Amino acid sequence: MSEFDSNPFADPVEVNPFKDPSVVQVTSTTMDGIQEFNPFSAGGLDQHNDTTIPISDSSSQPAVLQPSQEPTPKASASAAQVELLRQQEELERKAAELERKEQELHSRGVSMGPENNWPPLPRFFPIKPCFYQDFEEEIPVEYQRISKMMYYLWMYHCVTLFLNILACLAHFTVDAGHGVDFGLAILWFILFSPAAFICWYRPVYKAFKSDSSFNFFFFFFMFSFQVVVYIIQSVGIPSWGNSGWIYAISVIGTNLAVAVFMMVVAGFFTVSAVLSVILLKMVHGKYRNTGASFQKAQQEFSSGVISNKTFQSAAANAASTAAQSAFQRN
Repeated sequence: MSEFDSNPFADPVEVNPFKDPSVVQVTSTTMDGIQEFNPFSAGGLDQHNDTTIPISDSSSQPAVLQPSQEPTPKASASAAQVELLRQQEELERKAAELERKEQELHSRGVSMGPENNWPPLPRFFPIKPCFYQDFEEEIPVEYQRISKMMYYLWMYHCVTLFLNILACLAHFTVDAGHGVDFGLAILWFILFSPAAFICWYRPVYKAFKSDSSFNFFFFFFMFSFQVVVYIIQSVGIPSWGNSGWIYAISVIGTNLAVAVFMMVVAGFFTVSAVLSVILLKMVHGKYRNTGASFQKAQQEFSSGVISNKTFQSAAANAASTAAQSAFQRN
């Protein structure tokens, strides 16, 4: 009865589970394969990297700073001369290019800036346009309407003067003693048509174009004179070359048809006078909104006179003449 040989009252034997043969065998096998890994050791690098970075022997030697070599004065002068020659060649090339373009422009007859388009003459005409005029391009939108109205008034002015020639011619055909009126009518047409364009239409055009106080004042002065002329022409003083109301009424007893035609021309003169007064007030209203003033007009006139080449040359000639005369007196 072997199962009763052990003493149940004896102290129990301590059993260590890690002393079990199976456990001891597994742990000993695992620990043999595991070693302390040092990633910075040569063995670790050989084991985990196929390629290594060789350590240069020169790293152990101290760095030596190479002294900078200053260029000699001769080398500096040569480099500067080469740079100057290069710049000179570049300038000469640009100058030649500009001269070539300028010659092309002159050969084609193209002037600098916009080409004059007024009066609109055909290309083959020997006289070329004298002015450039474009309401949409040069005149602000708020002043384009009044500028065009002034242009239409000038055109109406020219048509009226031409009709005045025809009326005086008609009277001259029925009464040869009034040839003076016909001759003066031709003179007024030749004289007043371009004078009106230059003296009051162009100033008001340039005034609205550049907000020029001087041009505004010049226009007011000349156009006021034009209003007076319209009134005189509509009245029609005989022997003044104007087919006005007095002149037309005096012809009724001579030839009724000629008198009626002259009354129509007198009506044209009257409409010109009325329109000129209305447009003068409209331009004055626009002028007050532009901020122009008499002081600005004086400044523009002074700056324009001083910068004028003709005035400068005349002043220089006058000064030199005065200096020479003073020197001769001394």
